[in-house]
Amino acid sequence: MKRQAYDVVVIGGGPAGLLAAGRAAMLGARVLLLEKMEKPARKLRITGKGRCNITNMRPLEDHLKEIHPEPRFLRQAFGAFFNHDLIALLKENGVESKAERGDRVFPASDRAWDVAEALVAWAKGQGVEILNHAQVDALAIENQVLVALAFTHSGAPHRVEAKACVVATGGRSYPATGSTGDGFRFAEAAGHRIEPLRPSLVGVETVPVHAAAQGLTLKNVRMTLWVDGKKHASEFGEAEFTDKGLDGPIILKLSRRIVDAKAAGRKVDLTLDLKPALDAPKLEASLLRSFDSRACGTCRDLLRSILPSQLIEVLADQLGLDPSWPVAQFTGPRRKKLLSLLKEMRFEVVGHGSWDKAIVTAGGVSLKEIDPRTMASRKVGNLYFAGEILDLDANTGGYNLQIAFSTGWLAGGSAARMAVGPAI
Repeated sequence: MKRQAYDVVVIGGGPAGLLAAGRAAMLGARVLLLEKMEKPARKLRITGKGRCNITNMRPLEDHLKEIHPEPRFLRQAFGAFFNHDLIALLKENGVESKAERGDRVFPASDRAWDVAEALVAWAKGQGVEILNHAQVDALAIENQVLVALAFTHSGAPHRVEAKACVVATGGRSYPATGSTGDGFRFAEAAGHRIEPLRPSLVGVETVPVHAAAQGLTLKNVRMTLWVDGKKHASEFGEAEFTDKGLDGPIILKLSRRIVDAKAAGRKVDLTLDLKPALDAPKLEASLLRSFDSRACGTCRDLLRSILPSQLIEVLADQLGLDPSWPVAQFTGPRRKKLLSLLKEMRFEVVGHGSWDKAIVTAGGVSLKEIDPRTMASRKVGNLYFAGEILDLDANTGGYNLQIAFSTGWLAGGSAARMAVGPAI
Protein backbone atom coordinates (compact mmCIF):
# COMPACT_ATOMS: atom_id res chain seq x y z
CA MET A 1 0.00 0.00 0.00
CA LYS A 2 1.35 3.41 -1.03
CA ARG A 3 1.86 5.83 1.89
CA GLN A 4 2.04 9.63 1.79
CA ALA A 5 2.39 12.25 4.54
CA TYR A 6 1.03 15.82 4.71
CA ASP A 7 0.55 18.50 7.31
CA VAL A 8 -3.16 18.93 6.54
CA VAL A 9 -5.56 16.77 4.57
CA VAL A 10 -8.92 18.26 3.57
CA ILE A 11 -11.68 15.84 2.59
CA GLY A 12 -14.19 17.41 0.20
CA GLY A 13 -13.61 19.97 -2.54
CA GLY A 14 -16.70 22.14 -2.13
CA PRO A 15 -16.64 25.79 -1.02
CA ALA A 16 -15.75 24.92 2.59
CA GLY A 17 -13.04 22.47 1.55
CA LEU A 18 -11.44 24.80 -0.99
CA LEU A 19 -11.31 27.67 1.52
CA ALA A 20 -9.92 25.37 4.21
CA ALA A 21 -7.23 23.96 1.94
CA GLY A 22 -6.22 27.32 0.50
CA ARG A 23 -6.05 28.99 3.91
CA ALA A 24 -3.98 26.15 5.40
CA ALA A 25 -1.52 26.29 2.50
CA MET A 26 -1.36 30.10 2.77
CA LEU A 27 -0.11 29.61 6.33
CA GLY A 28 2.71 27.31 5.24
CA ALA A 29 1.18 23.86 5.59
CA ARG A 30 1.67 21.09 3.06
CA VAL A 31 -1.93 20.43 2.05
CA LEU A 32 -3.70 17.66 0.17
CA LEU A 33 -7.32 18.15 -0.86
CA LEU A 34 -9.28 15.00 -1.70
CA GLU A 35 -12.33 15.21 -3.97
CA LYS A 36 -14.22 12.06 -4.90
CA MET A 37 -15.84 13.54 -8.02
CA GLU A 38 -14.10 14.31 -11.33
CA LYS A 39 -13.60 17.96 -10.34
CA PRO A 40 -14.03 20.08 -7.21
CA ALA A 41 -17.06 22.24 -6.41
CA ARG A 42 -19.65 20.26 -8.37
CA LYS A 43 -22.56 21.50 -6.26
CA LEU A 44 -21.26 25.07 -6.28
CA ARG A 45 -21.25 25.05 -10.08
CA ILE A 46 -25.03 24.54 -10.23
CA THR A 47 -26.14 26.52 -7.19
CA GLY A 48 -28.60 29.33 -7.68
CA LYS A 49 -29.72 27.83 -11.00
CA GLY A 50 -26.17 28.26 -12.24
CA ARG A 51 -25.83 31.88 -11.07
CA CYS A 52 -24.42 31.28 -7.57
CA ASN A 53 -25.68 33.59 -4.81
CA ILE A 54 -22.26 33.66 -3.14
CA THR A 55 -23.07 35.76 -0.08
CA ASN A 56 -25.21 38.58 1.27
CA MET A 57 -24.00 42.11 2.06
CA ARG A 58 -26.18 42.57 5.11
CA PRO A 59 -24.30 43.04 8.41
CA LEU A 60 -23.32 40.18 10.68
CA GLU A 61 -26.31 40.51 13.02
CA ASP A 62 -28.68 40.19 10.07
CA HIS A 63 -26.86 37.04 8.90
CA LEU A 64 -27.26 35.52 12.35
CA LYS A 65 -31.03 36.07 12.24
CA GLU A 66 -31.25 33.84 9.14
CA ILE A 67 -29.32 30.88 10.59
CA HIS A 68 -30.46 27.81 12.56
CA PRO A 69 -30.20 26.35 15.16
CA GLU A 70 -27.31 28.17 16.96
CA PRO A 71 -26.31 31.27 15.00
CA ARG A 72 -24.01 32.55 17.79
CA PHE A 73 -21.74 29.60 17.09
CA LEU A 74 -20.60 31.42 13.93
CA ARG A 75 -19.43 34.69 15.47
CA GLN A 76 -15.76 33.70 15.45
CA ALA A 77 -15.92 32.21 11.96
CA PHE A 78 -17.63 35.31 10.56
CA GLY A 79 -15.14 37.46 12.44
CA ALA A 80 -12.27 35.64 10.72
CA PHE A 81 -13.71 35.74 7.20
CA PHE A 82 -16.91 37.44 6.12
CA ASN A 83 -18.70 38.80 3.06
CA HIS A 84 -16.28 41.65 2.25
CA ASP A 85 -13.33 39.24 2.57
CA LEU A 86 -14.96 36.79 0.16
CA ILE A 87 -15.70 39.46 -2.42
CA ALA A 88 -12.11 40.71 -2.18
CA LEU A 89 -10.69 37.21 -2.58
CA LEU A 90 -12.82 36.56 -5.66
CA LYS A 91 -11.92 39.92 -7.17
CA GLU A 92 -8.22 39.21 -6.68
CA ASN A 93 -8.79 36.01 -8.64
CA GLY A 94 -10.64 37.58 -11.55
CA VAL A 95 -14.29 37.34 -10.47
CA GLU A 96 -16.16 40.62 -10.12
CA SER A 97 -19.40 40.59 -8.16
CA LYS A 98 -22.68 42.51 -8.05
CA ALA A 99 -25.37 43.06 -5.45
CA GLU A 100 -29.04 42.56 -6.27
CA ARG A 101 -32.37 42.79 -4.47
CA GLY A 102 -32.16 41.82 -0.82
CA ASP A 103 -28.37 42.52 -0.77
CA ARG A 104 -27.75 39.16 -2.44
CA VAL A 105 -24.36 38.95 -4.16
CA PHE A 106 -23.76 37.17 -7.48
CA PRO A 107 -20.79 36.98 -9.84
CA ALA A 108 -21.05 39.79 -12.39
CA SER A 109 -20.96 37.16 -15.14
CA ASP A 110 -23.96 35.31 -13.62
CA ARG A 111 -21.87 32.14 -13.92
CA ALA A 112 -21.42 29.91 -10.88
CA TRP A 113 -18.76 28.10 -12.90
CA ASP A 114 -16.54 31.21 -12.77
CA VAL A 115 -16.68 31.24 -8.97
CA ALA A 116 -15.79 27.55 -8.74
CA GLU A 117 -12.88 27.83 -11.18
CA ALA A 118 -11.52 30.90 -9.41
CA LEU A 119 -11.53 29.16 -6.03
CA VAL A 120 -9.85 26.06 -7.45
CA ALA A 121 -7.19 28.20 -9.11
CA TRP A 122 -6.67 30.18 -5.90
CA ALA A 123 -6.21 27.02 -3.83
CA LYS A 124 -3.73 25.60 -6.32
CA GLY A 125 -1.94 28.94 -6.38
CA GLN A 126 -1.45 28.68 -2.62
CA GLY A 127 0.24 25.31 -3.17
CA VAL A 128 -2.66 22.94 -2.48
CA GLU A 129 -2.34 19.52 -4.10
CA ILE A 130 -5.77 18.44 -5.38
CA LEU A 131 -6.60 14.82 -6.11
CA ASN A 132 -9.88 14.10 -7.90
CA HIS A 133 -11.59 10.69 -8.01
CA ALA A 134 -10.27 10.20 -4.46
CA GLN A 135 -12.88 8.29 -2.51
CA VAL A 136 -12.13 8.28 1.23
CA ASP A 137 -13.07 5.01 2.85
CA ALA A 138 -12.41 5.84 6.50
CA LEU A 139 -10.51 7.88 9.05
CA ALA A 140 -8.12 5.74 11.05
CA ILE A 141 -7.55 7.82 14.20
CA GLU A 142 -4.42 6.95 16.16
CA ASN A 143 -1.78 9.41 17.37
CA GLN A 144 -2.53 11.39 14.24
CA VAL A 145 -5.30 11.30 11.70
CA LEU A 146 -4.76 8.59 9.10
CA VAL A 147 -6.95 8.73 6.03
CA ALA A 148 -7.43 5.48 4.13
CA LEU A 149 -8.07 6.17 0.44
CA ALA A 150 -9.27 4.20 -2.53
CA PHE A 151 -8.76 6.08 -5.78
CA THR A 152 -11.63 5.22 -8.07
CA HIS A 153 -9.68 5.91 -11.26
CA SER A 154 -7.12 3.24 -10.44
CA GLY A 155 -8.50 1.25 -7.57
CA ALA A 156 -5.07 1.28 -5.93
CA PRO A 157 -5.31 1.77 -2.15
CA HIS A 158 -3.43 4.68 -0.63
CA ARG A 159 -2.80 5.56 3.00
CA VAL A 160 -2.27 9.21 3.79
CA GLU A 161 -0.79 10.33 7.08
CA ALA A 162 -1.72 13.82 8.21
CA LYS A 163 -1.00 15.88 11.27
CA ALA A 164 -4.47 17.41 10.93
CA CYS A 165 -7.58 16.68 8.92
CA VAL A 166 -10.50 18.91 7.88
CA VAL A 167 -13.73 17.11 7.00
CA ALA A 168 -15.74 19.27 4.57
CA THR A 169 -17.76 16.66 2.73
CA GLY A 170 -21.05 18.57 2.64
CA GLY A 171 -24.46 17.23 3.59
CA ARG A 172 -26.89 14.96 1.76
CA SER A 173 -28.63 17.39 -0.58
CA TYR A 174 -28.03 17.01 -4.35
CA PRO A 175 -26.31 13.61 -3.94
CA ALA A 176 -25.51 13.49 -7.68
CA THR A 177 -22.88 16.17 -7.02
CA GLY A 178 -21.11 13.95 -4.50
CA SER A 179 -22.90 15.04 -1.32
CA THR A 180 -23.87 11.58 -0.15
CA GLY A 181 -23.27 11.97 3.58
CA ASP A 182 -19.85 10.28 3.82
CA GLY A 183 -18.63 12.79 6.39
CA PHE A 184 -21.36 11.90 8.86
CA ARG A 185 -20.02 8.35 8.91
CA PHE A 186 -16.50 9.65 9.55
CA ALA A 187 -17.76 11.92 12.35
CA GLU A 188 -19.67 9.10 14.03
CA ALA A 189 -16.61 6.86 13.87
CA ALA A 190 -14.69 9.62 15.66
CA GLY A 191 -17.29 9.62 18.44
CA HIS A 192 -19.42 12.57 17.33
CA ARG A 193 -23.18 12.87 17.69
CA ILE A 194 -25.10 13.55 14.46
CA GLU A 195 -28.21 15.65 14.92
CA PRO A 196 -31.11 14.26 12.81
CA LEU A 197 -30.64 14.93 9.11
CA ARG A 198 -33.51 16.28 7.02
CA PRO A 199 -33.95 18.20 3.77
CA SER A 200 -34.19 21.99 4.05
CA LEU A 201 -34.91 24.77 1.58
CA VAL A 202 -37.15 22.39 -0.33
CA GLY A 203 -40.51 22.54 -2.12
CA VAL A 204 -43.63 20.99 -0.62
CA GLU A 205 -46.28 18.56 -1.83
CA THR A 206 -49.85 19.68 -1.28
CA VAL A 207 -53.49 18.80 -1.64
CA PRO A 208 -54.86 20.19 -3.83
CA VAL A 209 -52.34 20.42 -6.68
CA HIS A 210 -53.46 23.05 -9.18
CA ALA A 211 -52.24 21.63 -12.48
CA ALA A 212 -53.61 24.57 -14.49
CA ALA A 213 -51.30 26.93 -12.57
CA GLN A 214 -48.16 24.80 -12.84
CA GLY A 215 -45.12 26.99 -13.47
CA LEU A 216 -46.87 30.18 -12.38
CA THR A 217 -44.80 32.44 -10.12
CA LEU A 218 -46.70 34.85 -7.92
CA LYS A 219 -44.99 37.99 -6.64
CA ASN A 220 -45.85 40.04 -3.57
CA VAL A 221 -48.03 37.40 -1.94
CA ARG A 222 -48.14 36.16 1.63
CA MET A 223 -47.96 32.52 2.72
CA THR A 224 -48.93 31.52 6.25
CA LEU A 225 -47.97 28.24 7.92
CA TRP A 226 -50.44 26.50 10.24
CA VAL A 227 -49.45 23.55 12.44
CA ASP A 228 -52.27 21.65 14.13
CA GLY A 229 -54.53 24.61 13.40
CA LYS A 230 -52.25 27.19 15.01
CA LYS A 231 -50.45 29.93 13.12
CA HIS A 232 -46.69 29.32 13.22
CA ALA A 233 -45.09 31.65 10.67
CA SER A 234 -45.78 33.91 7.73
CA GLU A 235 -43.61 35.03 4.80
CA PHE A 236 -44.08 37.70 2.13
CA GLY A 237 -42.57 37.45 -1.35
CA GLU A 238 -42.62 35.01 -4.27
CA ALA A 239 -44.27 31.58 -4.53
CA GLU A 240 -44.50 29.11 -7.40
CA PHE A 241 -47.05 26.45 -8.32
CA THR A 242 -45.48 23.11 -9.25
CA ASP A 243 -46.64 19.72 -10.46
CA LYS A 244 -46.57 18.48 -6.85
CA GLY A 245 -47.60 21.56 -4.91
CA LEU A 246 -45.71 24.75 -4.04
CA ASP A 247 -42.18 26.09 -4.24
CA GLY A 248 -40.41 29.43 -4.46
CA PRO A 249 -38.55 31.69 -1.99
CA ILE A 250 -41.26 32.01 0.66
CA ILE A 251 -41.94 28.27 0.62
CA LEU A 252 -38.22 27.57 1.00
CA LYS A 253 -38.08 29.86 4.03
CA LEU A 254 -40.99 28.00 5.64
CA SER A 255 -39.77 24.54 4.62
CA ARG A 256 -37.55 23.89 7.65
CA ARG A 257 -40.53 24.27 9.98
CA ILE A 258 -42.72 22.26 7.61
CA VAL A 259 -40.29 19.33 7.40
CA ASP A 260 -39.87 19.21 11.18
CA ALA A 261 -43.63 19.40 11.78
CA LYS A 262 -44.35 16.62 9.29
CA ALA A 263 -41.63 14.46 10.84
CA ALA A 264 -43.36 14.90 14.20
CA GLY A 265 -46.64 13.68 12.70
CA ARG A 266 -48.40 17.02 12.99
CA LYS A 267 -51.06 18.43 10.64
CA VAL A 268 -49.57 21.10 8.39
CA ASP A 269 -51.50 23.59 6.25
CA LEU A 270 -50.61 26.65 4.21
CA THR A 271 -52.83 29.59 3.34
CA LEU A 272 -52.05 31.88 0.43
CA ASP A 273 -53.06 35.53 0.51
CA LEU A 274 -53.12 36.74 -3.10
CA LYS A 275 -53.92 40.33 -2.10
CA PRO A 276 -51.91 41.04 1.08
CA ALA A 277 -51.88 44.80 0.45
CA LEU A 278 -55.65 44.94 1.00
CA ASP A 279 -57.50 43.92 4.14
CA ALA A 280 -60.83 42.10 3.69
CA PRO A 281 -63.09 45.20 3.73
CA LYS A 282 -60.92 47.08 1.20
CA LEU A 283 -60.68 44.02 -1.04
CA GLU A 284 -64.45 43.54 -0.87
CA ALA A 285 -64.97 47.16 -1.93
CA SER A 286 -62.53 46.70 -4.80
CA LEU A 287 -64.35 43.55 -5.94
CA LEU A 288 -67.70 45.34 -5.89
CA ARG A 289 -66.29 48.00 -8.19
CA SER A 290 -65.03 45.29 -10.53
CA PHE A 291 -68.45 43.62 -10.57
CA ASP A 292 -70.14 46.92 -11.39
CA SER A 293 -67.72 47.88 -14.17
CA ARG A 294 -67.96 44.44 -15.80
CA ALA A 295 -71.63 43.74 -15.24
CA CYS A 296 -72.13 43.03 -18.94
CA GLY A 297 -69.05 40.85 -19.33
CA THR A 298 -68.21 37.26 -18.57
CA CYS A 299 -66.87 35.68 -15.40
CA ARG A 300 -63.57 35.23 -17.25
CA ASP A 301 -63.38 38.99 -17.88
CA LEU A 302 -63.97 39.65 -14.21
CA LEU A 303 -61.43 37.12 -12.95
CA ARG A 304 -58.85 38.29 -15.48
CA SER A 305 -59.06 41.78 -14.01
CA ILE A 306 -57.97 40.55 -10.57
CA LEU A 307 -55.94 37.37 -11.21
CA PRO A 308 -53.10 36.00 -13.35
CA SER A 309 -54.62 34.14 -16.32
CA GLN A 310 -53.33 30.76 -15.08
CA LEU A 311 -55.40 31.09 -11.92
CA ILE A 312 -58.70 31.77 -13.68
CA GLU A 313 -59.51 28.09 -14.21
CA VAL A 314 -58.34 27.27 -10.67
CA LEU A 315 -60.65 29.75 -8.96
CA ALA A 316 -63.52 29.16 -11.37
CA ASP A 317 -63.40 25.46 -10.50
CA GLN A 318 -63.40 26.17 -6.77
CA LEU A 319 -66.27 28.64 -7.21
CA GLY A 320 -68.28 26.13 -9.23
CA LEU A 321 -68.77 28.33 -12.28
CA ASP A 322 -67.92 28.31 -15.99
CA PRO A 323 -65.63 31.23 -16.94
CA SER A 324 -67.81 31.83 -20.03
CA TRP A 325 -70.89 32.50 -17.94
CA PRO A 326 -72.13 36.11 -17.60
CA VAL A 327 -71.05 38.03 -14.49
CA ALA A 328 -74.65 37.82 -13.30
CA GLN A 329 -73.91 34.22 -12.29
CA PHE A 330 -71.60 35.62 -9.60
CA THR A 331 -74.25 35.44 -6.90
CA GLY A 332 -73.78 36.64 -3.33
CA PRO A 333 -72.42 33.33 -1.95
CA ARG A 334 -69.95 33.06 -4.84
CA ARG A 335 -68.77 36.63 -4.25
CA LYS A 336 -68.21 35.85 -0.59
CA LYS A 337 -66.29 32.70 -1.47
CA LEU A 338 -64.17 34.59 -4.02
CA LEU A 339 -63.16 37.05 -1.32
CA SER A 340 -62.24 34.15 0.95
CA LEU A 341 -60.15 32.43 -1.75
CA LEU A 342 -58.26 35.61 -2.56
CA LYS A 343 -57.31 36.10 1.09
CA GLU A 344 -56.97 32.46 2.22
CA MET A 345 -56.45 29.88 -0.50
CA ARG A 346 -55.81 26.78 1.59
CA PHE A 347 -53.45 23.85 0.98
CA GLU A 348 -52.80 20.78 3.08
CA VAL A 349 -49.12 19.84 3.12
CA VAL A 350 -48.77 16.10 2.58
CA GLY A 351 -45.02 15.87 1.93
CA HIS A 352 -41.89 17.63 0.79
CA GLY A 353 -39.13 17.25 -1.78
CA SER A 354 -36.49 14.55 -1.42
CA TRP A 355 -32.74 14.95 -0.93
CA ASP A 356 -32.16 15.41 -4.65
CA LYS A 357 -34.46 18.47 -4.58
CA ALA A 358 -33.31 20.04 -1.29
CA ILE A 359 -30.88 22.95 -1.47
CA VAL A 360 -29.26 22.27 1.92
CA THR A 361 -29.17 19.75 4.75
CA ALA A 362 -30.55 20.54 8.19
CA GLY A 363 -28.91 18.66 11.06
CA GLY A 364 -25.36 17.35 11.15
CA VAL A 365 -22.39 17.17 13.51
CA SER A 366 -23.47 18.46 16.91
CA LEU A 367 -22.17 21.97 17.57
CA LYS A 368 -21.71 21.10 21.23
CA GLU A 369 -18.80 18.90 20.16
CA ILE A 370 -17.06 21.54 17.99
CA ASP A 371 -14.94 24.43 19.26
CA PRO A 372 -16.37 27.56 17.57
CA ARG A 373 -13.04 29.37 17.96
CA THR A 374 -11.23 26.87 15.71
CA MET A 375 -13.79 24.43 14.20
CA ALA A 376 -11.82 21.69 16.01
CA SER A 377 -13.43 18.51 17.23
CA ARG A 378 -13.75 18.30 21.00
CA LYS A 379 -13.38 14.53 20.61
CA VAL A 380 -10.21 14.28 18.50
CA GLY A 381 -7.56 16.96 18.84
CA ASN A 382 -6.40 17.12 15.24
CA LEU A 383 -9.75 16.78 13.53
CA TYR A 384 -11.73 19.76 12.16
CA PHE A 385 -15.13 20.21 10.51
CA ALA A 386 -16.42 22.85 8.10
CA GLY A 387 -19.44 23.61 5.95
CA GLU A 388 -22.72 21.78 5.54
CA ILE A 389 -21.60 18.78 7.57
CA LEU A 390 -22.14 20.92 10.68
CA ASP A 391 -25.56 21.26 12.31
CA LEU A 392 -26.06 24.68 10.71
CA ASP A 393 -28.38 25.81 7.93
CA ALA A 394 -29.88 29.10 6.84
CA ASN A 395 -32.55 30.72 4.73
CA THR A 396 -32.00 31.56 1.09
CA GLY A 397 -30.09 34.71 0.21
CA GLY A 398 -26.42 33.66 0.18
CA TYR A 399 -26.25 32.81 3.87
CA ASN A 400 -25.54 29.09 3.51
CA LEU A 401 -22.56 29.63 1.23
CA GLN A 402 -21.16 32.26 3.59
CA ILE A 403 -21.33 29.67 6.39
CA ALA A 404 -19.32 27.28 4.22
CA PHE A 405 -16.71 29.87 3.24
CA SER A 406 -16.27 31.21 6.78
CA THR A 407 -16.09 27.88 8.60
CA GLY A 408 -13.75 26.54 5.92
CA TRP A 409 -11.39 29.48 6.29
CA LEU A 410 -11.33 29.18 10.08
CA ALA A 411 -10.93 25.39 10.06
CA GLY A 412 -8.09 25.50 7.54
CA GLY A 413 -6.21 28.18 9.44
CA SER A 414 -6.67 26.34 12.73
CA ALA A 415 -5.52 23.04 11.24
CA ALA A 416 -2.41 24.66 9.77
CA ARG A 417 -1.48 26.26 13.09
CA MET A 418 -1.93 22.95 14.85
CA ALA A 419 0.10 21.05 12.26
CA VAL A 420 2.95 23.47 11.55
CA GLY A 421 3.14 25.34 14.84
CA PRO A 422 2.11 28.53 16.63
CA ALA A 423 4.83 30.56 14.97
CA ILE A 424 2.63 31.02 11.86
